[in-house]
Formats: sequence, structure tokens, C-alpha cells
Amino acid sequence: MPKPTQYATPICIVLSIVAVIGVVLGFYLKNPLIPTILVLPAVAYEVYRTEGKSTRWSSIGILLLIIAELVLIFAKVNFDLAGYLGQGEKYVGGYLVPLGDIKVITPVIIAVLSIVLFFRTYGKYTKWLAVVIFASCFAIIYIINPSFFSQLIKVVVDEGLYRIRY
Repeated sequence: MPKPTQYATPICIVLSIVAVIGVVLGFYLKNPLIPTILVLPAVAYEVYRTEGKSTRWSSIGILLLIIAELVLIFAKVNFDLAGYLGQGEKYVGGYLVPLGDIKVITPVIIAVLSIVLFFRTYGKYTKWLAVVIFASCFAIIYIINPSFFSQLIKVVVDEGLYRIRY
């Protein structure tokens, strides 16, 4: 059954503003914890709003990954996936993703799941929240590792050009 939409627009506006504040403060203080915490309400509302089978699992996956990201940042865990797996890139959800520190990979996976949400959901509010989550993840990645961010952008552009051509 569809969720009520009476207050959905003001809620999404407030959650978007909170996420933007998190991104701005995160850039200013060079702290990925701030945007990660401040996107959490948008993720929670996304979990509430999603109803389809794949979108529900995507939103729950995003919530679990955000919580995992918070733990990784708080615990200052450094684990290089590229070194562990012996390769620099891996396909995640049909997208070629460069590997590196686990704290950077988690928001990459969240971004991929938010793309899934955006394209598989019919609701305008869940699409809206998916964009907020996606943008926040890119900011988190940049704050954690700007050089990884530039590699990721190159992969995204190359993949996009490949999909346009073929």
C-alpha cells in the first residue's frame, strides 16, 4: 500500500538540506563522519518509503552499509581491498568499480544501490532521496580520498561512454 505523501515534500526538503549541510561541513572540516551521519535520516526515510521487493532490499542494504561506514570511520579501520583481492577493479552491480580502502568502497556500493533505487522505483520521493544519497556518497568518497575520487570519476565517465556507444 502506498505511503502517505501529505508531508513527504517538506520532509524531503528538510532531509535534503540536512544532507547538504553535512556535505558542506564535511568538506570544510575535512571529516567524512559528518556527511555520513547527516545523510542517515534521508536513508532511514528512504527505507520507510520503499515498497517494491528490489527497492526495499536496496534501501535496507544502504542503511546497513551506512551503519557499517560509521563503524569503519569511528574505529579508524584501514583495509585495502585491492591488495587483499589482488586486483584493482571489480564489477559491483554491473558497474566496474576501482578498489581501495574499505571506507571508500562502502560509499561506492551505496552509490550503486542508490542508482538501482532511482531506476527501479516509481515514487518521486524515493527517487529524490536516492539522488540525495548518491550525491552525499560522492562527497564522502572525495573527503576520504580525493585521488580515489578522480579514479572513480574516470571509471564512471568511461563506463558511461561505453554504454552510450554500445
